[in-house]
Amino acid sequence: MAVTMNDVARAAGVSLKTVSNVLNDYEFIRPATKQRVQDAIAELGYEANLTARSLRSGKTSMLGLVLSDLSAPYYAELASRLMKAASRHGYRVLVEQSGAEASVELSALHGTFRQLTDGLLFTPLVLDADAIAARAGTKPLVMLGEHIMDPRFDLVTMKNEEAAAALTTHLLQAGRRRIAVIGAHPGESAGTAGLRMNGYRKALDQAGVPFDAGLVAPAEWRRDTGAAAVAGLMASGVQFDAVFGLNDVLALGAMHELLIKGVNVPADVAVAGFDDIDEARFASPSLTTVSPGMDEIAERSITLLLDRIGGRETSGQGVHMESGFELKIRESAP
Repeated sequence: MAVTMNDVARAAGVSLKTVSNVLNDYEFIRPATKQRVQDAIAELGYEANLTARSLRSGKTSMLGLVLSDLSAPYYAELASRLMKAASRHGYRVLVEQSGAEASVELSALHGTFRQLTDGLLFTPLVLDADAIAARAGTKPLVMLGEHIMDPRFDLVTMKNEEAAAALTTHLLQAGRRRIAVIGAHPGESAGTAGLRMNGYRKALDQAGVPFDAGLVAPAEWRRDTGAAAVAGLMASGVQFDAVFGLNDVLALGAMHELLIKGVNVPADVAVAGFDDIDEARFASPSLTTVSPGMDEIAERSITLLLDRIGGRETSGQGVHMESGFELKIRESAP
């Protein structure tokens, strides 16, 4: 026979309502009473019927997270931090990979995935703001990243422009004047790549260094494309004394290509990235990069979403938050 809440109540010597309050983390319970109930649950092996509880409360204690690709180190590390932050608040996270496909992003907004969760952390790459607003429904939604920066939505992001400018300034102050940039997205000004390019150009302007479009190499954000972009610059005869990869995997791919071509990093060419993924610390040489405050992004995102779920954030308009950043100066660009 399955153990019931009544069995737990009898074993703990409390009412059925008290057991329910403990299971639902009701805060006004004496610690000793809560401990008796928890001991009885453990001793009897009681397992809550989450489906029934969800039907009664209207809450699942689950959050949804939609990212484009968990094989990308930044997304994988961010997902891990978000899950830990959610766990500290008593929530679990369901993760969906969109693959930058509109159909998956739409499904996450109004399909079964959405029904299973109390709120959604969303990193859209395809849908625009109007499409999301038309299908987002009534459950809370917090945007991550820079693809959608619309006052209708809550947003947690990083200081892309300021951080990129700070990193470029570091390279300039180290005496680098021909700083190649890999990973640009032509025509983009508001997205992540566009904002980081804006920061790069502002730092050049402030230092009086002319912008040279020949130093900019468009590329998708992967290691192999970072390597290919640097190989293309070298093959074309472009002279450069530093490489700024708009994310770490681009920079790591570029550094690998330089090293196998016999280029000394950093003596001949300094290399820097953005994101401070774990691999950056253990590369050889270790990678100079921007730490965008992933732990802060995770905690702010979860807290904001839970405030919306609990009705504690009721300003009626989107809340926009930016994390702080820190330059991590390492061997590749001291």
